[in-house]
Amino acid sequence: MLVVPGEVITRDSGLIRGHGTYSASSSLVSSAAGVIERRDKLVSVRPLKGRYLGAVGDIIVGRVSEVGSKKWKVNINSQKDALLHLSSVNLVGGEQRMRSYEDQLQMRTFFVEGDLVSAEVQSMQSDGSASLHTRSLKYGKLENGQVYVAPAYLIERQKQHCVTLDCGVELVLGNNGFIWISRARAEALGAEAEAEVFEAEHKHHATTAVLPDERLRIVRVRNSIAALHNAGAMISPESIMGLYERSEKVELPPKALLDPSVSRRFLQVVEGDASIAEDAGGMED
Repeated sequence: MLVVPGEVITRDSGLIRGHGTYSASSSLVSSAAGVIERRDKLVSVRPLKGRYLGAVGDIIVGRVSEVGSKKWKVNINSQKDALLHLSSVNLVGGEQRMRSYEDQLQMRTFFVEGDLVSAEVQSMQSDGSASLHTRSLKYGKLENGQVYVAPAYLIERQKQHCVTLDCGVELVLGNNGFIWISRARAEALGAEAEAEVFEAEHKHHATTAVLPDERLRIVRVRNSIAALHNAGAMISPESIMGLYERSEKVELPPKALLDPSVSRRFLQVVEGDASIAEDAGGMED
């Protein structure tokens, strides 16, 4: 639900005031134009514009900006870079032990400046910066794909933000607006296989080339996200696949989804309306 500054959100006295709200005359009032978010009794307003405001449990995609002593700084589109501590990442092979001085010397074997990573917000500091962790094999370094940047408020909150679409494309829908798009990885079988995959990735083993049909699916997903973004529509696995399948059904070239006049009409037509494909005539992939 969208609210504007000064609009009463609720008169329920049992709720807790969060970011973007203030109390007035026994009511909870919005102090920003944005989307209402509620977690249990905590009510906040996520601004439509501005930097990402982190929250514990958020899934983010970020870019490593600095390698320091025992920690990495990560740009997550917030007012301050997030911190990823050495103690908050998995060791090679998933080994569980205290980090040593040797681990500090090998930090660049994990992440270097410019690397894209997926992580979870572990805690928020008093200065507004976030502390991250990648202590799960579904998080870590991102390779062999592309990142799309959308406004954070358009990312619909889901139970799972790391998803594999039916078309075989893997997404990390970062709550900070960064969306990672890549081909789906083969499912690891058991803990040993997962550990082998983790170790191979962190030893920089060569990855299998992306096939042309896989690239085409990735591009169609990416442009479907761009069309939703340009239309101001919420971005979720369901909305992405709805647009993806509809455009594929009428054989709409992926590039046509970037045309505002085509994508705007395409989002409004019923499924199976082939007239849009004619509007895109002559456009190449």
